[in-house]
Amino acid sequence: MKILLLFLAPLFICAKVHYAKVEPYESIVLKSSVNALVVEVDLDSEGSMVDSKRIIHLDDTLDEINLELLEESVILLHEMLDINNDIANSLKNTVKRKEGYYQRINKLMTASKTQKDNAFSSFTSAKTQYLGIREKIVNLKKQILDMHSRIEQLKDTIRKKSLVLTDKYIYKIMVRKGDYVVPGASLVHVMDKSRAKLVVFLEADELKGLDTKSVYLNGNRTEYKVNKIWKVADEKFISSYRAEIYIPAPKEMFSKLMKVEIRE
Repeated sequence: MKILLLFLAPLFICAKVHYAKVEPYESIVLKSSVNALVVEVDLDSEGSMVDSKRIIHLDDTLDEINLELLEESVILLHEMLDINNDIANSLKNTVKRKEGYYQRINKLMTASKTQKDNAFSSFTSAKTQYLGIREKIVNLKKQILDMHSRIEQLKDTIRKKSLVLTDKYIYKIMVRKGDYVVPGASLVHVMDKSRAKLVVFLEADELKGLDTKSVYLNGNRTEYKVNKIWKVADEKFISSYRAEIYIPAPKEMFSKLMKVEIRE
């Protein structure tokens, strides 16, 4: 019986050994959010790290023209607003004078009904003009606000048509110059290589007391911990749970295979 137990012990230990590739911390596919023609692609950046570099440029010629026109329209609307404010100030003074004249003549017993009616009509006409200008001013202010909203939307569209990446590894560029993309079309596969991760699939008993266990890499004890655990069993490895261990980025190449053990 003792011989049998000694024979099974190494097999039990091996069952807890996992192998994982050193992967980039994050790997994502960036997609287009607009309809546009691809006018520029930096294919030379594929397979390299980039920093503040434009990788893909989508056609934004018409957007730039519309943006310039909208900005000029805002300037004109502001000029119209200034003019109407001056008119409103003049009409406001006119209304005050005509109202004062009407109030005075309306109290005079010697003034005829026709004079009083004419004074009132002149006063109400001036007030109507003044209110009309005030309404125009409100409309102009609303137009300016709407124009600013359209300008910001255009700027956002223009920004989305220049794919500029910082501190990212370009794994694969999926479009070429002359392609036409639609929203949802894949543009480029990028990776965050600032740090790395190991993905392992742990059995339920390995998750017990995980906080007190250590991570061994290639047989060497490390200070790393299991950083993230999926609470639902994996679809492929149905009796195991996905876990990630975050480690510094390797000085050499990624994808190196490492032996991983989670134990006391």
